[in-house]
Amino acid sequence: MNKEIIRLNHISRFYRVGTETVKALQHIDLTVRKNEFVAMMGPSGSGKSTLMNTLGCLDTPTGGHYFLNDVDVSKMTDSQLADVRNQEIGFIFQTFNLLPRSTALENVMLPLIYAGVPKQERIEMATAALEKVQLGDRIYHKPNELSGGQRQRVAVARALVNNPSIILADEPTGNLDSKTSVEIIGLLEEIHDLGNTIILVTHEEDIAEHAHRIIRLRDGLVEDDAPNKNIRRALATSSL
Repeated sequence: MNKEIIRLNHISRFYRVGTETVKALQHIDLTVRKNEFVAMMGPSGSGKSTLMNTLGCLDTPTGGHYFLNDVDVSKMTDSQLADVRNQEIGFIFQTFNLLPRSTALENVMLPLIYAGVPKQERIEMATAALEKVQLGDRIYHKPNELSGGQRQRVAVARALVNNPSIILADEPTGNLDSKTSVEIIGLLEEIHDLGNTIILVTHEEDIAEHAHRIIRLRDGLVEDDAPNKNIRRALATSSL
């Protein structure tokens, strides 16, 4: 059995809104092992975004413990969390989150700059990551010179470049047409096939069905957590 990468013990996240207390997460217990492909689903207000932010060390829990590679990150300082985000987690966002005036190569190099990687090594690593997602001929293009699918591929390359422990994909196909969505989910499948751990947040059932395990949240609680018995495969056009 693969190593446990994530363990959540009684994780809660409460917010104060005026005189009300919003229980975004309520005593969540959850584990994710290396090379799992997990989809998280739930209606608006279910807590899936809060859980994603917690897993990505973008938000700290009100209570409980979050162990990432056996290290309790739930009580870390902001500076420590920033290091964890840079070294352990690759993010893929719905809106790509690329710097508009920077080239694809420069966008992919960003995590390496924060990690203190020397310039020539940064260039080599970022170029290799872009070649993996079939953008070796677009490394000097800026986001406005790329299609939506190509921009998301740049975001995928950026998520992979530091060889993170987990990849968090937050609605990665949300801004893409159907054909391009299939290409991107196919790319994620190939990344998973290479041994990467992927956690995908989506509201689309047909996208979630590509994951091997589906977690459903409602009202800050895990409503269902089960293997996907009918895994779909995309017709990937990439070749990692």
